[in-house]
Formats: sequence, structure tokens, C-alpha cells
Amino acid sequence: MISVGQKRGLDELSSSANMHNGDNNGHSYSDNVDTKKLKMENNIPSKVVHLRNVPQDASENEIISLGLPFGKITNLVFARNKNQVLLEMADIKTATDMVNYYSDEDNRPKLKNRITYVQFSNHQELKTDESNINLNVQVALQAAQQMTGNGSDSRNVLRVIVEHLLYPVTIEVLKQIFGKFGSVLRIVIFNKNDTFQSLIEFADSFSAQSAKLAINGQNIYNGCCTLKIDYSKLNALNVKYNNDKSRDFTNPTLPNGDRDDMDNGHGAGLLGPGGGVPSLQGNMGMNFGGFGGNMPPSGMSNNMNMFNNAPMNNSQSNPVLLVTNLNDKEANPDALFTLFGVYGDVQRVKILYNKKDNALIQFSDGNQAQTAMQYLDRVKIWGKPLKLYTSKNNVVSLPKEGQPHSDLTKDFSSSSLHRFRNPNSKNFQNIFAPSFTLHLSNIPENVEDGDLKELFNEYGTVVAFRFFMKDRKMALVEMSSVEESVEALINLHNYQFGDKQNLRVSFTKSVIHG
Repeated sequence: MISVGQKRGLDELSSSANMHNGDNNGHSYSDNVDTKKLKMENNIPSKVVHLRNVPQDASENEIISLGLPFGKITNLVFARNKNQVLLEMADIKTATDMVNYYSDEDNRPKLKNRITYVQFSNHQELKTDESNINLNVQVALQAAQQMTGNGSDSRNVLRVIVEHLLYPVTIEVLKQIFGKFGSVLRIVIFNKNDTFQSLIEFADSFSAQSAKLAINGQNIYNGCCTLKIDYSKLNALNVKYNNDKSRDFTNPTLPNGDRDDMDNGHGAGLLGPGGGVPSLQGNMGMNFGGFGGNMPPSGMSNNMNMFNNAPMNNSQSNPVLLVTNLNDKEANPDALFTLFGVYGDVQRVKILYNKKDNALIQFSDGNQAQTAMQYLDRVKIWGKPLKLYTSKNNVVSLPKEGQPHSDLTKDFSSSSLHRFRNPNSKNFQNIFAPSFTLHLSNIPENVEDGDLKELFNEYGTVVAFRFFMKDRKMALVEMSSVEESVEALINLHNYQFGDKQNLRVSFTKSVIHG
């Protein structure tokens, strides 16, 4: 038996179905008409939200996840054959927040990669007979209602494991995903048992529960980076440093910490007393590129599942970085191309004429720029720690012909030295933070270990050296500091031994034992 309120809701869905139904590819049959009608009809605020062009195979949890970031959901009617849903929020304010957000073309939600349109319903409430509600709807509503009702889980720290980690997952990425569900206070990321993990502290338990319900088991990128979410045993995170492994968003004045200690894997002080994770031991601070932290291919950000319904951070798509605190006596476009080229295909480099300790680096895409920022921010080179920011510019302009100081800008778009030009390159699988140890390849057969030690000693002190047992074309060389290692890479990557045989130098997670 269907109550009067439920029947009226279904009648509303049916009456508008012919005009608003869409195809299976996520496009409305009359997008232009729909867009106009969204602005013209149903402008009277209601706590009932009308969703159109909903895929028939969308789950109730997926639908509810669209409303959870805005507040409590009390009812749901799904007319699958009409591709439409009525979603009742707890009050008009939360419904208004939801409609206003999703009405923006940039924020249009997607379900199963299909654009879904959101507007106010003609009805002020849904009065349904709970005994006749679909079982899946009942379960989904009960889970959602538990988040705000009595007896809800009060824990607000989530433990997140990312499985099938094919592309980098940074604190910024996690903040963007989980920030959709509420205020994120602190994030810590670490590698435990060769698995990327994170602790995420919300300001309240409702936000944590909303995130857990909505995105547990979903992928960040298509087919990979799967989120496995559970509650942490910790009640709060006591973060002492703001860097690429830990962040306290409530206290931006925290120090960056000792980078050398972090490169050694000590990670001392990332979590203070009361917020520590004793079982992690020295794993805090180890770069997670070592188990699959390669970069998404160009344009991957457009296919990121978790970001389809979330407000996008422009930094994710901007391919230009601003580099500050350079040693202006040493920095030059070629050196910066080589260093930043470890993390992406650098297209252009521009050292600012009026401020030569600053430079702009343009990559092939924004993901490469973010990867470079993740690994090179605060890395010390030429006696000074680099400071990296997403630039306000989306492109590095070339100087006009004959313009003075044109040597400070260089175009590398046609360079043969790009590491990631080939989409199947193994370089995608070997992206690591600057380290004491360097990986050498393409070594000529007639070059001995003494020759290589002498070469690298020009840029510091070689602590250890070892050829690969099964392939003398490759070797590991350990410098006495990360700064020496970085300088050696800048100067010796592509070093020419003979005709058309150039040395290849990369950072590595490997160490030389004995």
C-alpha cells in the first residue's frame, strides 16, 4: 500500500519524466531546455529535493551520499523506471544548501558517470508508509539516520587504507576528498607493511560517519586507489609538523620539521604524546612512492571518480609551479628542468628577472606539478630549501624575440630528455623522494666503479657504491647527504660518456648494505 504522500511524490516523478529523462551516457535528451527549466521552475524552497537523470543501477547509498555532506536525510523515493528520485532532507536550509551547490554547472553531480540534475520538489515533505519502503531504501536511510540520531558512533578519526595505489595520493588529495563531508582538522599519512595508510581527524563524528558511509570501497581514480575506511582507535591526532606527511589545518604556524630525519625514515615527532601510533615505529615519514606512487597519465584528473561530485581545487589542474628561495647564483633553466623533470615532463622554465631567486615551472599537466610539489617542497639545494606553490599563472609565456634577459626563459617542449613521454614507461613506477642513494643506468661496459666514484665525488662525498650483480649497466651510489645527491643528479643526469651513451640518474628507495 502506498500512502497519499508517496503517491503524490511518484506522480511528480512520472509527470516530469517524459521531459527530463536522459540517455544512458549521462546526457539529457534536451539539456538546453532542462537547464532553463532548472532556473524557472520549482524555485520555492522545499526540504524535498528532486533528482533527475539518475541511472537505474545507482544504489540508494550512492544517492544518499549526494545529500550527506549537507545534512540529515529523512526519506527517499526512487522511481528507477523514470530515472528520478525524491530526497527529503531534515529541513529547508540543508535542502537549499544542496540545491544551491549542485545548481552550479561546475558542481553538477554524477552517478555512474552520468550527470544528475538537482532542484527543489513541488512538495514540502514526503509522508511514506515505512512498512512499504524498499528494503534497500530502509537500510540506507537507517544508516544515514544513525549518523545524527541517538546512539550514533562518536568517533571522529578515520583510518584509511588505499589499495591498488597506482598514482600518488597526497594530503591535499585526501583533504579535497574528505573535506566534502565536513571540517577536516588533521591528516597524517604513512607507509605500514608496504601499504599506504592515513589517519584523518574530523571536527565532529557526523562528518566522519558520513565520509565512511559514502566513500568506503570507492576508487579515487578509475580502477585504482581504492579506499578502505574504518575507525581509528585514537580520539585525536596531535600533529607537531606541517609537511607532506602530516598536517594540522587548525595550526598553520607549525614548523616543517627536520627534512633529513624524515628522509631517513625516522619521522620523529609527527605525532606527539597521546596521538602517537607506536606500531608504526620508523615507518612514519617514508616516501610512499616506493610501492606504486607513480603519476596519473595526462588528463587523469578529469576521470577521478571521487572528485566527480566534489568541488575541485584549482591547484589540481594548474600545471605551473612557483619556486621560491632559489640560490640565484646557481639556478638556471637547464638545472631546474633536470631536477623537476624527475617528477614530470617540464615544458617551460622561467627565472624571474626582477627576482632571480624565484622561478616558474610549467609541466605537461597539473598532476605532474602536484607530484613535484609533493616531493620537492622544502628540499635543500645549493644551500637553501626550496619553497613550492601552485602558481596563479596557467602557462609560462615565452619572451618576445629580441627581448633582454630572454636566456632566463627556456622552452623544453621538444626535448628528448622527458622521462614520461612514453605512456608505458617504467619511469612511472619509479618516482621517489630525493634520497641519499641514486640509481644509475645506461652505464657503458668500459666504465669502472672508480670512474663513477670520481665523477660523483665532484659534487660531494661518495659513501658507498655498488654495481648490480646481474647487470653492470646499472649501479647504486650513496652520497653523504640528500643535498649532495640532488646536486649530483642535476649535474650528472644525461652525462655523456661517449657517442650517444648518456648516463641516467634517478632517486631511489634502495639502500646499499655492507
